[in-house]
Amino acid sequence: MTMKTTLKLTAAAASLAVLAGCASSGALEEVRMTAESAQADAAEARSIATQAQNTANQAQRDAQAALQMSQQNREEMNRMFESSMRK
Repeated sequence: MTMKTTLKLTAAAASLAVLAGCASSGALEEVRMTAESAQADAAEARSIATQAQNTANQAQRDAQAALQMSQQNREEMNRMFESSMRK
């Protein structure tokens, strides 16, 4: 190969390397944006899960209170029935 051909091949290779570098930077930016989007989605999912857990905890407290009230009403009705049977 002549010096001129070698220089042309070197210049072409350098151009391809620069273009590949730009593509790599663009790809890295795309990956970064995808990661940031995934992180935002995960934070939103965590927030929704926390709200769901809080709602479930409140529903459980309400159910326990309703059960306790039901048991108290049953005991009171049993006392009233026993009282009426003694008369």
